[in-house]
Amino acid sequence: QVQLVESGGGLVQPGGSLRLSCVVSGTIFSINDMGWYRQAPGKQRELVARIRSDGIINYADSVKGRFTSSRDNANNTMYLQMNSLKPEDTAVYYCAVLRRYGSSWSAVVPDYWGQGTQVTVSS
Repeated sequence: QVQLVESGGGLVQPGGSLRLSCVVSGTIFSINDMGWYRQAPGKQRELVARIRSDGIINYADSVKGRFTSSRDNANNTMYLQMNSLKPEDTAVYYCAVLRRYGSSWSAVVPDYWGQGTQVTVSS
């Protein structure tokens, strides 16, 4: 049974930082492509980062230069370091095991994802 558990969300002021964690069980973590999604009310789900099994990382333009994704295969954990946070970053953040269906980096769908963690950026 594949499970993903996100943590690390919270309330932070604009310009602040948070680090999200995703612990994965029930699958061979090291062979999976992984990613981070976010969902805000009234907005479409956005894939903000992808980190492939071979280590290649891609970011959405909206977070490039501010967010950094990484993975620790020894501990079955993926991270999202979020710096210079903006109110527009407010959303529920989900980690996911991804399946590719096309050639572009964002042409993926989640096979599994967690329950999410709330990130609120506000003064």
